[in-house]
Amino acid sequence: MLLLMASAATSAPAAQATEYSFDLSEIEPSPWEFSGFGEAKFEHLSLNPEGALFPLSYGGEVPRSTLDRGTATLELAARFKHDQLTAYARVSAEAAHDAYLTESRARLLEGGVRISPSEGLSFDIGKQVQRWGKGYAWNPVGFFERPKDPNDPAQSREGFVMASADWVTSLQGPLAAVGFSPLLLPVTSSLNEDYGPTEDVNVGARLYLLVADTDIDLLWAAKGSRPQRFGLDFSRNLGSNLELHGEWARAFDVTRRELATDGTISTRQLDTDSWLVGARYLTERDVTWIAELYRNGNGFDETQLATFYSLVGSAFGPDGSTALRDRVLGLAQAGYARANPGRRYAYLRASAKDPFDWLYVSPALTTIVNLEDDSLQVTPEIVYTGWQNVELRARAVWLHGSRTSEFGAKPADRRFEVTARLYF
Repeated sequence: MLLLMASAATSAPAAQATEYSFDLSEIEPSPWEFSGFGEAKFEHLSLNPEGALFPLSYGGEVPRSTLDRGTATLELAARFKHDQLTAYARVSAEAAHDAYLTESRARLLEGGVRISPSEGLSFDIGKQVQRWGKGYAWNPVGFFERPKDPNDPAQSREGFVMASADWVTSLQGPLAAVGFSPLLLPVTSSLNEDYGPTEDVNVGARLYLLVADTDIDLLWAAKGSRPQRFGLDFSRNLGSNLELHGEWARAFDVTRRELATDGTISTRQLDTDSWLVGARYLTERDVTWIAELYRNGNGFDETQLATFYSLVGSAFGPDGSTALRDRVLGLAQAGYARANPGRRYAYLRASAKDPFDWLYVSPALTTIVNLEDDSLQVTPEIVYTGWQNVELRARAVWLHGSRTSEFGAKPADRRFEVTARLYF
């Protein structure tokens, strides 16, 4: 009997051990990570033939009042991590079709290798998207990145090929953390050729400070393919619901082509100052307000832009000449036709989460105003996320302004979009 009891006593723990045993290798995280999304978008555009910029986009095409466009996008990201080494890549493929053209492209948005020899220290080489600045719609201190689309700031952007390092450490006292991030961005005829007009090795750095609960960055870019620039930014939470942020940047010896009211063009070299100040506020009803004022030091004033828009009309009118068209195209490439070419802007966005108990629904309203010519863009939208890994978005874009104002000159003055995105 005692032997039976002893046998049972010794076998019970063994049975329990067998029942609850596990292999640590079975729960060890995989060194691979994969993510991405597929997106289908339909756009209906109300064209604006009276807009000054219409000939630059559709001048050689048969005029029409509306345009429907379909776009399919696939974006994939992969990451492999082993000890101190991380390899990463993010690629995008896009195909679009409308009555005027059918086009497709594939791009490497990011891709490279990171080595992290110790905690708080890493080295990267490859195609990178730097995210300098605290602004939501614009970043005056974004010295080494492609600009955001203010009407869709979260949209994926393509990086530049560069080598960079990142070091950060924690401290005791009012100065709680310090970080330093130098980088090198080469420009050749076949590498980063759209960063600047001249071949050079562009050097820059960012110094990060966390002082008295305020994030501060001091930023610098040496003279190279672009002029020398200095800048700073800050962000601070004033309570749990309110955040303030700002940026300032100075560029030295900037070359700018300026258009006089009589149509003559002059070239100036000057120092420019750009700045942004903004706030983010969350209400008790889960409504997020974002407001920003932006001063573009390299922008053009109301008179210069109105003169350019009038010149476009003359160049592509019945009496326009080839020489005049070439001059207009040169001015467009010099910045007159880029997004937000003006000097002063205001941005306001209000977004709500599950208003009126509408679960998984997030409406928003965004307004961008050119404060010099009083033209504006208004974008209402609504997003539904009730299905797992699926996002549905509908939005309309409405532009208002005179024919020689920034938003009134656009080739389309109305746009309606429906987008379906599947994440995986």
